Amino acid sequence: MTPAAALPWGKWLGSAVLGGALLLGGCDRVSTTLKGGDNPAGGDSPGDSSTAQNNPNPSQGRSNPLPVGNGNFIVDAVQKVGPAVVRIDASRTVKTGVPEVFNDPFFRRFFGQIPPSERVEQGAGSGFILRQEGYILTNAHVVEGADEVTVTLKDGRSFEGNVLGQDPVTDVAVVKIDAQSLPVVKLGNSEQLLPGEWAIAIGNPLGLDNTVTVGIISATGRTSSEVGVPDKRVGFIQTDAAINPGNSGGPLLNAQGEVVGMNTAIIGGAQGLGFAIPITTAQRIADQLITTGKVEHPFLGIQMVTLTPSMVEELRKDPNAGFTLETDRGVLITRVLPESPAAAAGLRAGDVIQSIAGQEVTTAEVVQQRVSESRVGQPLPMTVARGGKSLEVSVSPGEYNEDNLKQVDP
Repeated sequence: MTPAAALPWGKWLGSAVLGGALLLGGCDRVSTTLKGGDNPAGGDSPGDSSTAQNNPNPSQGRSNPLPVGNGNFIVDAVQKVGPAVVRIDASRTVKTGVPEVFNDPFFRRFFGQIPPSERVEQGAGSGFILRQEGYILTNAHVVEGADEVTVTLKDGRSFEGNVLGQDPVTDVAVVKIDAQSLPVVKLGNSEQLLPGEWAIAIGNPLGLDNTVTVGIISATGRTSSEVGVPDKRVGFIQTDAAINPGNSGGPLLNAQGEVVGMNTAIIGGAQGLGFAIPITTAQRIADQLITTGKVEHPFLGIQMVTLTPSMVEELRKDPNAGFTLETDRGVLITRVLPESPAAAAGLRAGDVIQSIAGQEVTTAEVVQQRVSESRVGQPLPMTVARGGKSLEVSVSPGEYNEDNLKQVDP
């Protein structure tokens, strides 16, 4: 692979490259055997027979909060969803190697063969039941590397959990328990969330089971670069509802008692800065994990940035830009990875993405979402502006790998 051609705009390219710092699973309690984090690997860590995803389409208008039978819609929401929220305990055995000095024949004469030592690391998080047959949604970092997973229901029953699959790119995992007729959550529409709406978090922070905290939706569509998780592909929900170690994997509810997000992270040293994975994203990933046990992430091979008036003005004055920018609206491609699907389709640095699959796109976040919703190998039509002309391009997304993810956006 030859070096990629990139446009010489470091300050804008920097906004396209993911970076920062976030504590994933700063939301999970850990035992004293762990140095930090909530997962076993040491990271921070009522329904019918239908699935939770078959709930009525919440996009058909915004409903009023739950009936206030006891004068408090928060209580009503918690009573409705609480039975479907679970505690997840995970553990794994870690082997510690013998110091090299003890392999020296001199020391072995006196001490003999010293076997490696073992220790058990334990962590805890939260989850919620998607299907009454025992399918539970949680964070991938809660169960990462676990040898044993135990799921405890609100009624006190405990079950051995089987991790069906986990996706570290979105931090979503599905755990299955052998049970039937379980209470399930009702899913809302996270794409309709607005800042200022009520937000209710339920989970098991610091081992305090069934804890409820309340706040508002502070923002939506927070990018991975904004919150500091360069290896994730999620547009996060930001909330000021208190999220603490042990909340990871628990539900974030709206005023109607519908799950709109899955609590996943906090920023260390900050107050009122919690983040959740939108339920539309979590559900899409969960469906793939339940069906196939793995997730395909479409990959184009570009870096991009949202056009702004000031950026356009400076680029038009730059004699070294190497192209003509005739539009001030859309998403500018700043780099195309060689031998990538984007390169094969003829996309170039300097192209401005204006629509995908017939839908206008004006921000890099929307492009990322559209690509994430596409399918590997299935043509994705795009309209781009190049040199004052509008071009129709068809890109067939490939499947990402970790090396690709570090170099590009979608």
